[in-house]
Parts: sequence; C-alpha cells; structure tokens
Amino acid sequence: MEPNKLKFAETHEWIAAEGQTARVGVSDHAQREMSDVVFVELPAAGKDVKQKESCMVVESVKAAFDVYAPVSGKITRVNEKLKNEPQLVNQSPYEDGWLFEVELSDPSELGALMDAEAYEKAKTTAH
Repeated sequence: MEPNKLKFAETHEWIAAEGQTARVGVSDHAQREMSDVVFVELPAAGKDVKQKESCMVVESVKAAFDVYAPVSGKITRVNEKLKNEPQLVNQSPYEDGWLFEVELSDPSELGALMDAEAYEKAKTTAH
C-alpha cells in the first residue's frame, strides 16, 4: 500500500478505506518510535470501536502503546500473522504489518483524517 494514498490520524494510525470496509495499521513513523515490536494484542473480530478510542495494544521492548481507532465501526478481521510475527509491524507497516479491518459505521469520519502530506507536516511540527 502506498502511504500517499492513505489517510492518517493524529495518533499515527493509517487507514485505507474501500467502500464500507477499511484496513488499519500504524505509520512508519509510529513503528520507528515504538522500536522492536514483541507482542500485538489484537482486538476481537466483531468488536465495536469508536473513533479516537483505544482499541488494542502493541508492545515493544520499550513500552506498551495504545492503538486508537481512526474511525468508528465493527472489527471484521484481524491480522492473525501478527500473533506469531509481531515484528511485521516494524518490517512492513503498510503491507504485511496491518492490524485490523473495520466496517465503517460513519464513513464521514474519514473526512476528519489527514492525507499523507498533512500527516508529514503534522508529525514534523509535533517534535
């Protein structure tokens, strides 16, 4: 997935929406900040999530990091590969290291997210 075609949350999650379904992961910037991911606590399929609320945890050698839902909806699928290969979050944040898929309950929430250019500006001014 090309980062320039994704939407980003201020909390460094990316989302790729296709119709009513969207795939979610953490940005390359976020995975570098986390450093070596050692465990991913995936949400349960069927779980309802609300935009900007913590919905799962990624643990690295540094600390545990909350992952926030960039949109509201129902989790329809999780990346089972991460149970045995959590390092995929670091190695391939936009491809193999995706976290979950969600069925959008309010597609208009996508409008509150940043495009890649705005995200690049936001993360460089945040430090």
